[in-house]
Amino acid sequence: MSTAPKVTDHLRFHQNYKHLTSTFGTDTFALKAEAFARFFGTPTFLGAQTLVVVLWVVANVTGLVQFDVYPFILLNLAFSLQSAYAAPLILLAQTRQAARDKAQTEADAQHREDLAQANAQRQEAAAATSTQLLALLEQNTRLTELTQQLTQRVEALTVEMHERFMAVPRSGQ
Repeated sequence: MSTAPKVTDHLRFHQNYKHLTSTFGTDTFALKAEAFARFFGTPTFLGAQTLVVVLWVVANVTGLVQFDVYPFILLNLAFSLQSAYAAPLILLAQTRQAARDKAQTEADAQHREDLAQANAQRQEAAAATSTQLLALLEQNTRLTELTQQLTQRVEALTVEMHERFMAVPRSGQ
């Protein structure tokens, strides 16, 4: 028989939510779309975009290249195209995160409820154990008192027998 300790799965309350599918889905495109949407808000993206815009403007103003001169219509078109795709992707990423947060909250609530029930059961068991211990203590006290009474009775009988044996005359004396 195995005496290995029982391992509690700390994610057992999340098992009920494995069926939740993401807003993006689970295919490669969905995962890439979410990763891209999450990338939009990072300092890396903002820094890279700022760098591209500065290089674009400097290159076109200084005459290094002349493909988008002031008022930078192509740059505005690029920003419009980017925002046309970024906004829905960001909203979808937020929806997906909200679904995960809701599942996490529900799993946490279930976990807290199960902890409360387990705690109540432990308190009931502790109360029952305390009652049993008090009963055993009282029984032990009664047994100790009976043992003391019996010991006193045996001592009294021993003294009485000793007195009787010493009072009996012996033959041959």
